[in-house]
Amino acid sequence: MSSPRVLVAMSGGVDSSVAAALLLERGYDVTGVTLKLWGGESDSGCCSVADVEDARRVAAQLGIPHYVFNFTDDFGTRVVDPYIEAYASGSTPNPCVECNRVIKFGRLFDRADALGFDSVATGHHARIQQRDGSWLLVRGADRAKDQSYVLYMLTQRELARTLLPVGDLTKAEVRAHAARLGFRTADKPESMDVCFIKKGGRRDFLASRSTPRPGDIVDSDGTALGRHHGVTEFTIGQRRGVRVAAGERRYVVDIDSQRATVTLGSRDQLLRDEVRVRHLTFVNEPPVSRALAAQVRAHGDPIAAELVGDVVRFDVPQPRVAPGQVVALYDADVLVGGGLAA
Repeated sequence: MSSPRVLVAMSGGVDSSVAAALLLERGYDVTGVTLKLWGGESDSGCCSVADVEDARRVAAQLGIPHYVFNFTDDFGTRVVDPYIEAYASGSTPNPCVECNRVIKFGRLFDRADALGFDSVATGHHARIQQRDGSWLLVRGADRAKDQSYVLYMLTQRELARTLLPVGDLTKAEVRAHAARLGFRTADKPESMDVCFIKKGGRRDFLASRSTPRPGDIVDSDGTALGRHHGVTEFTIGQRRGVRVAAGERRYVVDIDSQRATVTLGSRDQLLRDEVRVRHLTFVNEPPVSRALAAQVRAHGDPIAAELVGDVVRFDVPQPRVAPGQVVALYDADVLVGGGLAA
């Protein structure tokens, strides 16, 4: 009987390198693939020329085939363009979520199907388990590195054919495994920034690809506090760089892209009892219990809440979730589903 064929998305980082190695050790027929996603300048992301070379060298050490799939057109139109449009509308998008949705668990799955692979694997820190005939998506063993939050869009269809080999390991264990195998990626720093923007260059990137409209910065009663060059410079909850004189701490509490107005207020004015969630999806069926935990930041603590329709109501008021940010819902460590803040 032939071994199951798995296509491993190798970004050139340590996690995906070890994912490929673990699957090979477990008897899978492994093929590595690196996704070419961005053709512009970047010094902070995955899948650069250097990352492709790192992935190729690791694959060579493992003795597995390695290919590069060029998805730059789809990445540009379905990840980068919506990112720019979202900021122009006053939202704060998470491009990694859209990349997972349309590229890694969309186009890559389609390509794997066409090439006859049984499953797709990534280096995400999350776990897939089966219970009572259903697939569960569970937080990774390393809570500090858990990435289930950005995988909330996965359903039974994807989970049935996805492997997440490093989900049971801590980051330290992943690096130790890579070091034992002599991988060049063992000590490679993690990529923490948007992969298609140079570090610290978000404002310049957005300004070069849109037409920012200057407007007013006001307080909650409409009193003018200053001027800005475009709403793309701001996000809900922002405190630094709001371009007004020092004094009482002020936060961005609202962004009106139509009027090009940014409203500042106190922390109390930032607090909300609930958040409406758009594009709400569930890993399996909608939860039976309304009592859940919501996570609204990549590595934030879970917040006690209940789900009523498409509204998440917090037990204790929370700082407003910026439109476009992920709202992930958990039952203990099991991801129930999620969506984007409206």
